[in-house]
Amino acid sequence: MKYQHLFFDLDHTLWDFEANSRKTLADIYEELALHTRGIHDFDLFHKNYLVHNDKLWARYRNGYIKVDELRWKRMWLTLLDFKIGDEKLARQMGDRFLDLLPSRNLLFPHTIEILEYLTGKGYKLHLITNGFEHTQHSKLKHSGIDKYFMEVITSEGSNSLKPHKEIFDYAFQKARALPQNSIMLGDSIEVDIQGAMNAGIDQVFVNHVNAEAEVKPTYTVYSLRELETIF
Repeated sequence: MKYQHLFFDLDHTLWDFEANSRKTLADIYEELALHTRGIHDFDLFHKNYLVHNDKLWARYRNGYIKVDELRWKRMWLTLLDFKIGDEKLARQMGDRFLDLLPSRNLLFPHTIEILEYLTGKGYKLHLITNGFEHTQHSKLKHSGIDKYFMEVITSEGSNSLKPHKEIFDYAFQKARALPQNSIMLGDSIEVDIQGAMNAGIDQVFVNHVNAEAEVKPTYTVYSLRELETIF
């Protein structure tokens, strides 16, 4: 086999972050009766949250903000869109979101089947994720896929973030892998694919949303089932 070590991203690649976060926000919306506070359109609330979350994650990856600021400010900025300047509520929502989200278990189609297939063929599976240690392990456990991965490399545990080369070097060391027999599988061109290029390893762009790619990955698939054509 050309590849021995397969390094997967988790959120948006295997674990359906959009579906799980939407369900979590919907529960918080009801639990805290946000409709009584002036937020009458949950779909708009969710849409605005995604915009702020993406922007803050970019700032976090680039070292402009700390994790604690990310966790509550995405709620704060979303509330401000509805003219609600309540920092206490934003922090409460941020804490509740982190309590609930890791217990969600919605995966992309064929996740279990492809992990079984790859394990059965003798590949060593690992994760490289920009998430937090406890949160990511909880997601893996509740969705029933923790048993497939030998090493779980988080940004928190490695003190680095994709797309920086350092997190990949740390992952190679932990997994006892070499760049020439390793490959990265992820949904983000900027984070996963460019990160793998920075680290000198091949890449699979898992393009669930049929996005345009500004760079050319080694491989591109549009569903996890298509990985059978590569491995």
